[in-house]
Amino acid sequence: MAGVLFLLAPRLATAATLVVELRDARGVPIPGAVTWAIPEGRRLPPPARVAVMDQRNRTFVPHVLTIQTGTAVTFPNSDNVRHQVYSFAAAKKFQLPLYEGTPAAPVVFDKPGVVSLGCNIHDRMSAFIVVVDTPYFASLGPERAELSELPDGRYEVHVWYEGMHTEPAPQPVVLAGGERRELRFSSPGK
Repeated sequence: MAGVLFLLAPRLATAATLVVELRDARGVPIPGAVTWAIPEGRRLPPPARVAVMDQRNRTFVPHVLTIQTGTAVTFPNSDNVRHQVYSFAAAKKFQLPLYEGTPAAPVVFDKPGVVSLGCNIHDRMSAFIVVVDTPYFASLGPERAELSELPDGRYEVHVWYEGMHTEPAPQPVVLAGGERRELRFSSPGK
């Protein structure tokens, strides 16, 4: 058994890290953005978890949720009022009937794309679910996001943010041997 662990250890140590920044035309970081890296020529396993889009104080929490294609999302209502969650997005059209608590069945997001959410009862409630064809994704903090544990290979790196009119061109990157690489995107404008 020790021989097997010894053989696996070097492979695990070679995972790469990608640090991604997104800035506007003035060089200011764009808050609330997400990034993801799609590996080239690699079959990815389906997601094995359920994500949560809660409703608290008549607000969706989190405001932006990034998930892998095929992920089931539950929509608990932590408020003491009823909500009716819906989306008309091409990536996932659905409507949950007026409810309190947690609906019995989660919603499975089976196509990539940006899904905007609303509540038929509370017009000011809005949020986004960004569905991506990869398990390698992260939200950008105040300055950057870090995608770690990336296997060696070629990737196409994307970014998205609320209010984006034109997607910044995806950037190709090749990662190998545990390297740490930085990418910077500039937004073409909001």
